[in-house]
Amino acid sequence: MKRVLIMAAWLLATSVGATEVFGQSLLKSTAAERTSVDLTIYNQNLSLIREERVIDVPSGLSRLVVPDIPATIDGTSLHFVSLTDPSAVRVLEQNYQYDLVHQARLLSKYIDKEVEFIRIDPETKKEYSVFGKLLSTGYVQQPRYGSSIPNFSSIGGMIVEINGKIEVNPSGRLVLPSLPEGLILKPQLEWLVSNSREGKHATEISYLAGQLSWMCNYVALLDKDDTKLDLTGWVTLTNHSGTSFNNAGLKLVAGDVNIMKKGMLNGHRKAMSKMALDASGSQFKQSELFEYKLYSLKRRTDLNNNETKQIELTSSNDVSSKKVFIYDGLADQWRYWYNNYSYRSQGSFGQQSNPKVGVYVTFMNDDESGLGIPLPKGKVRVYKRDDDGKEQFIGEDQIDHTPKDEEVRLYLGNAFDIVGERVQKDFKSFASGRIVEETIEIKVRNHKKESVEVQVYEHPWRWSQWEILGSTAKWEKVDQMTIKFPVKIGKDEEKTVRYTIRYSW
Repeated sequence: MKRVLIMAAWLLATSVGATEVFGQSLLKSTAAERTSVDLTIYNQNLSLIREERVIDVPSGLSRLVVPDIPATIDGTSLHFVSLTDPSAVRVLEQNYQYDLVHQARLLSKYIDKEVEFIRIDPETKKEYSVFGKLLSTGYVQQPRYGSSIPNFSSIGGMIVEINGKIEVNPSGRLVLPSLPEGLILKPQLEWLVSNSREGKHATEISYLAGQLSWMCNYVALLDKDDTKLDLTGWVTLTNHSGTSFNNAGLKLVAGDVNIMKKGMLNGHRKAMSKMALDASGSQFKQSELFEYKLYSLKRRTDLNNNETKQIELTSSNDVSSKKVFIYDGLADQWRYWYNNYSYRSQGSFGQQSNPKVGVYVTFMNDDESGLGIPLPKGKVRVYKRDDDGKEQFIGEDQIDHTPKDEEVRLYLGNAFDIVGERVQKDFKSFASGRIVEETIEIKVRNHKKESVEVQVYEHPWRWSQWEILGSTAKWEKVDQMTIKFPVKIGKDEEKTVRYTIRYSW
């Protein structure tokens, strides 16, 4: 019954625009600044923000302004609780206000009203005023993806009626009498609250917001023999949420979280002291969260609006690595024709030859390598020192989320001195086209100063039922669509692999 009366009182107040309900004023107060804030940031342009504020809440119904809210907040995700007395304070209505001061917004409030232009007399050099009616601001409003705050685009300039004539882009300095009601400097929440315990309340507010994201970037330095590397992982934080977060706790979630897509001072000194103590080790503590990985920063940090910050995630030296050469003569073209009924018996298809031999660097993400932690997905840039001892960039690749004890393979480019060649040597069709035999010949030439091993990959693409009738080299079935021939090639040597495959359907 009490809840019904409260709602009835609120409806009465909003319907008649009253400032008093049953003798009780609708007071308006502003929440204090955050006393604490914690950020959980996902690598999918999403963040969960939990903050604490001390709010002086009057008894009964009142309006409460909560400032410094991100412009990218999802208003439907808001959760509020009074830590002082959870049952005393209830939010009856919330309004997300983002009508921010902007030239386009400001001018739109003065459409069809008199405005002043201050001009300079070219002869006397003195200022004088001209008054006219504003007809058009010269801006058009456009939505911005991922934010409630729109963009404004210029559409040709301001239009004003001065002394009965129309002027486009009038000269002079525009002066407006005052800031129109309703425009604010920062996004904010305004709540209608009901409170049965007057006084200061410690409150907790949590919500989801966009444009606050993180990604991982790695830097690897190969040694002279390409057998070891130094790896450093950096977390890159980007804040375009519209507000800053000072002395914030920080947690990062790595993993493929399902998200529905939209059409969407003492404490500081203690934290710095702890940072100095932990500087020799990892700055993040890794733990489990459901089926994802959680990385918690061991200190608090500042993340300003429109700022990009990097924090070291992991670092390891002398990680065992291996350089691998792979020749995939058909490359990815077979994927377009795989199991295609129209082309599977056509001998002219599948004869393409890619001469490039890819070069990869692999290493294990395990304890023995000095790693052994889940590596979040991100870009890996690889460097190597030249003969002068200077670091040079040699390639980059993107890795997916990689658990511990799994191999990391980086494609860095194509080998300059190793060349491949793939040709179809024979093609036969039997049983009214239901059996096909094909002979493929692959040649790999090594022009390096030392011998190499090249992994030659082939893809039985014509049909899922196949068998190798004969081969000049040992082969291994990687999966149903891939076979592999390890080939060792000496200095300035050419090796040939020839095999015959039969398809039947």
